[in-house]
Amino acid sequence: MIKVLLAEDQGMVREALAALLGLEGDIDVAVQLARGDEVVAAAKAHDVDVALLDIEMPGLTGIEAAAQLRRACPGVKIVVLTTFGRPGYLRRAMESGADAFLVKDAPAAQLAEAVRRVLRGERVIDPTLAAAALAEGANPLTSRERDVLAAAADGSANAEISRHLHLSEGTVRNYLSAAIQKTGARNRTEAVRIALEKGWL
Repeated sequence: MIKVLLAEDQGMVREALAALLGLEGDIDVAVQLARGDEVVAAAKAHDVDVALLDIEMPGLTGIEAAAQLRRACPGVKIVVLTTFGRPGYLRRAMESGADAFLVKDAPAAQLAEAVRRVLRGERVIDPTLAAAALAEGANPLTSRERDVLAAAADGSANAEISRHLHLSEGTVRNYLSAAIQKTGARNRTEAVRIALEKGWL
């Protein structure tokens, strides 16, 4: 049996995925979670073979959880699931150590087959997203520019961002200016929107 960890914060979606995977004769959903920061401990406790991680979860995102899991349990295969097919998410998921990246509206049989394929050492990527990611190119934002832009997403003033990230206000202004220029936006609000839409944040 393939032991699977399923981390998805929406209860109905999590239970539906678990039920569908449970119909497969060779897959056992050993543990279900609603938070990204519980993934590593649960993977160790249940000795799972594959972790299915939703991107948007409380505690840690699926991408952050994937990176921690890759370091803590290198033998566990990682499948990242998303509702939103954003090319930037795909690139970041692969960089974090994911073995597969699928959109949730794919057929259930495709998910089960992806679980089997990653265990055989294959990479599984939604083909439409792969093409979009290649067309989109790399994320132009540096990690610090992403931090500052993410901190600005709720409308925080430069002074608040500088306190939160322990940077000077001038440095915050410089990072925001660079992020606005790189996203081709007119202002910080538009830069945040564009970066979110592309999966860069």
